[in-house]
Amino acid sequence: MSVVESTSANTVAGTGVRRAPATAVAAAPMSTGTGAAAALPVPVQVPVPLPSPPDPAQRFTISEVAALTGLTAHTLRWYERIGLMPHVDRSHTGQRRFTRRDLDWLAFVGKLRTTGMAVADMVRYAELIREGDHTHAERKAILQGTRDDVVERIAELQDALAMLDLKIDHYQSIFGGPAS
Repeated sequence: MSVVESTSANTVAGTGVRRAPATAVAAAPMSTGTGAAAALPVPVQVPVPLPSPPDPAQRFTISEVAALTGLTAHTLRWYERIGLMPHVDRSHTGQRRFTRRDLDWLAFVGKLRTTGMAVADMVRYAELIREGDHTHAERKAILQGTRDDVVERIAELQDALAMLDLKIDHYQSIFGGPAS
């Protein structure tokens, strides 16, 4: 699984500059310019390394998973509450302990979100997985339907791109210069 960089919802001194969690930010040289913005350090994204090869017994806290995935702790709790996340183990103090398998699942869910799949369909897919192997056909049907939707959207976007290229070429011919 690749390392994911993320930023938190915190902002630096109300400037709207998003700051990465402390575990993923390295101090950058201070600007030598003048003004209020010059005194603020510029956050630098540093990959949060995962040990390699993966230790299947390794556990991650919710804040570590949030930093690795870019999801908020609130979203992770919500995923668990609606049944999108499989059962997440807890420590003896009740804290969630995510596994590498959970991280892989979250990466897959992120891809499903990118496709535009409805949350209800993602939850249904997760339920089917928990029901067992006899649900393979229904799971495949859900994924095939989503794939068909993605192919259709790609075709629509390609048509829109072709139209934009025609218009850009038209303006290029008016103003001169090379066409796109």
